[in-house]
Amino acid sequence: MRALVYKGPRDVAVMDMPDAKIERATDVLVRITTTNICGSDLHMYEGRTSMPPGRILGHENLGEVIEVGNAVDRVKVGDRVCIPFNVGCGFCENCERGLSGFCLTCNPGNAGAAYGFAEMGPYAGGQAEYLRVPYGDFNCLVLPRDAVEKENDYVMLADIFPTGYHATELAGVKPGETVVIYGAGPVGLMAAYSAMIKGASLVMVVDSHKDRLALAESMGAVTIDDTEDAGVEKILELTGGKGADRGCECVGYQCCGMHREEVPNLTMNNLVKTVKATGGIGVVGVFVPEDPGAEDKLEKRGAMAFDFGSFWFKGQSLGTGQANVKAYNRFLSRLIERDKAKPSLLVSHELPLEQAPEGYRNFDERKKGWTKVVLKPGKSSPG
Repeated sequence: MRALVYKGPRDVAVMDMPDAKIERATDVLVRITTTNICGSDLHMYEGRTSMPPGRILGHENLGEVIEVGNAVDRVKVGDRVCIPFNVGCGFCENCERGLSGFCLTCNPGNAGAAYGFAEMGPYAGGQAEYLRVPYGDFNCLVLPRDAVEKENDYVMLADIFPTGYHATELAGVKPGETVVIYGAGPVGLMAAYSAMIKGASLVMVVDSHKDRLALAESMGAVTIDDTEDAGVEKILELTGGKGADRGCECVGYQCCGMHREEVPNLTMNNLVKTVKATGGIGVVGVFVPEDPGAEDKLEKRGAMAFDFGSFWFKGQSLGTGQANVKAYNRFLSRLIERDKAKPSLLVSHELPLEQAPEGYRNFDERKKGWTKVVLKPGKSSPG
């Protein structure tokens, strides 16, 4: 099968790889029809993780079931399915509690597994023609009849729509509240979208990329261009000096300052400043236990200089961690089915799988207009 393979920092290639296949009776084999490039893929692409060469990337996947193992009861050949980026077993303590992002079975010795991701188990990614899905009955979301028609909407259920929603859950967003979101990448935009779905009275999105802010504004958010480092003052002004009721961090450890230098603690400390006393903060941007590629000693150890004194004195609460996609994807899919949500509004580029390296390069360089790239393994390159 053709698949996108990580070869080294900023070096990926579409290559012939052994076909994915059924390995256990509980597996499902999916022919991938749409797979996305995620912002968190860029951490590996840039060489900022322990990802070894030779691995297939891709954890935002959707396709058609072409084979099922003998122990699979619910999922059938021909079903269109969206696959959460979390690989869960469905029966461990955490999965039973709805915390499938922290499965204790699928990545022994660690809490949590994922497709095509560093330190998240041996599972091949789905930026390929085929994908093996372990524990298929648990992990596959069978899609409604309009799955083909709305494929670019439903594929967002693999990660960024539930992850954006998860940010608002961690922050505790309620109807009528004000929300500030740091980051106008795909997850930040989905957090803004989710806050609006929940009935937030004011959603503010902070970033320095004008094209992404324009997309946030088109969704109904108030945008704050922090290029000149005046975002904190603008948020306080918009909230009468007290700060937002809730805040979401959707950038992560490679956050950059106004001069494009990395400042990993910038968004976290700005949230402490711009969320009100007793307010809630939700963090879904990726932070890692260690970052050997960082320049600062603290950053190398996955630590940061956090304004904990102000955080404590303001009585703020903090929720963190990757999304438990299965906790949200089924009811979010109903919003898509009933035309109440259209997450495909983020899609800027649709490319055949063979052009994935081009997609990675432009997305990584934050080229103007490259907000979300979807790959289509079944389509050939134009010309």
